[in-house]
Amino acid sequence: MSTPLNPASEEAVVAALEDFISKMEEAAPNLYDRNYITFFEENPSPKNYGETADAEGKAAYEARLGQPFEDLLQNMEGARWQGEEESPYTGKDLGITYPVFSAETLVERANLAREEWERSSPDERRACLVLALKNFEARFFEVAHATMHTTGQGFMMAFQAAGPHAADRSAESLLLCYDAVTQNDTASLWEKNMGKITLQLEKTWHTYPYGISLAIGCSTFPTWNTLPGVFASLMAGSPVIVKPHPKAVLPLALAVACIQDALDVCGFEPEVCQLAPDTAAEPLAKQLAEHELVKIIDYTGGAAFGEYLETLPGKILFTEKSGINAAIIHSVQNLDEVLGNLAFSICLYSGQMCTAPHHILIPAEGVHTPEGLVPFDEVARRYAAAVDSLAQNPKAGPFVLGAIQNKATLERLGLLKGKGKELLDHKQVAHPQFEGARILSPLVLEADESQYDQIAHEIFGPAVLVVKAQDLDACLAMARRMAVEKGALSGAVYTTDEELEEEIAYALNSAGIPVSFNLTGPVYMNQNAAFSDYHVTGGNPAGNGSIGDVTFVLRRFFRVGNKFGNLRGRNQ
Repeated sequence: MSTPLNPASEEAVVAALEDFISKMEEAAPNLYDRNYITFFEENPSPKNYGETADAEGKAAYEARLGQPFEDLLQNMEGARWQGEEESPYTGKDLGITYPVFSAETLVERANLAREEWERSSPDERRACLVLALKNFEARFFEVAHATMHTTGQGFMMAFQAAGPHAADRSAESLLLCYDAVTQNDTASLWEKNMGKITLQLEKTWHTYPYGISLAIGCSTFPTWNTLPGVFASLMAGSPVIVKPHPKAVLPLALAVACIQDALDVCGFEPEVCQLAPDTAAEPLAKQLAEHELVKIIDYTGGAAFGEYLETLPGKILFTEKSGINAAIIHSVQNLDEVLGNLAFSICLYSGQMCTAPHHILIPAEGVHTPEGLVPFDEVARRYAAAVDSLAQNPKAGPFVLGAIQNKATLERLGLLKGKGKELLDHKQVAHPQFEGARILSPLVLEADESQYDQIAHEIFGPAVLVVKAQDLDACLAMARRMAVEKGALSGAVYTTDEELEEEIAYALNSAGIPVSFNLTGPVYMNQNAAFSDYHVTGGNPAGNGSIGDVTFVLRRFFRVGNKFGNLRGRNQ
């Protein structure tokens, strides 16, 4: 069972920290093997978290509705209390307000808190951040309900992605960065034999962050996408300003409160990590990003703002932007299993995952199966039927689909209808617990590769294009071209010809597309596992920061050395 920290017991805190750090050190030798590692239980069962954990988390979330968020350990002087979150399930405003500060105030306070944190040892920072993760673990259920009612994710996804998976991704960044900043001895005796004399110098090395770090969150996966960069920058010694999306503040507000509590307990200024809420009418992201003291930026969101950030001089930037993810069906062992897998992939969270397959590419002749060639038209029809069957299943559909986070998503989807033959229209899906929840089944359209200019665009939300291409080579060429021109975060290929796999992998990998081959059953191309999968490759316009890769942490600090001729007390 997970054991939340009891702030009243210093001994329990110390014991929990020592245990967690010990587990980290045991896992460290396998950090680069990319095998299965986890520190947080993803199953929210009472066996793992206790009989009352879910009810307590839900009650804690509900108690926040209509109230100011007062958990932050930030100086509230000059704050304006505002909030504009709305639940996609109830359609009602959450009524939670947050302290809004000017960009200048946030940067000034981060700079005041900077030196003590920057000069602390890697071990001190690691211990503090492990405490923050343990604090966060104790709030997983509250975070799940907060995520559900701000993003529209179903409860199970909200629990897993926003809690344990986000925490594991953060632990991964923490471990990678700790390993990087401690890989050289902090001091050594350097000797050079010069014949009659031996030259001796003492040398020391220290790492320092480039400056203040800014993390800009998104509205769909606020903790999963944002916290890995936050923990990497904090481990590197940077103060961090966390700017959540104004429609999904609460999950990150809870996470920042956990970090601030840990900083305070460990004797550091809590404003080493600050929450920076804003509103749609008065956004803060540009002002913060352009500030001369902000040197590191983590960003998840649309391509337009990401491209603006890329124009800013003197910034170290980690982006995840939009992309076009294609799944190619060439030949299969069991067509229904494949179509079921891809149907689930597009229904999962109503296609609002950045890795969801919105373009299904199929050769014009159809798909090869052990029973023979299945024509393109039949494959497209059966795929649409698989989507409809899942979405309309009352025991599964509403929970897999979740709810649509932003009303504007529905408006954009209306523009798609003229771009292909309609195989399946949207349908309202009822949720058994929330009457009027914003849930629609996916729109499925058939299109042709000749419509490339019309259809080679990101689709966000419950919609998918089934595209007829001349042959497998044409499918690969189209997937590659879309990635090179617009970006891609994931890809899938189904083929029973093992001799083709290497060439297919090269064609897509060299365009920065990670490929999932022949997935069926309960594993989907949407998913990325901490300590194993890299999230974003940096090999195409979809983004340049690869979570889980050493470059994700190495670019946050520099190493500087000193030489001492007097050996500072060493024996001559």
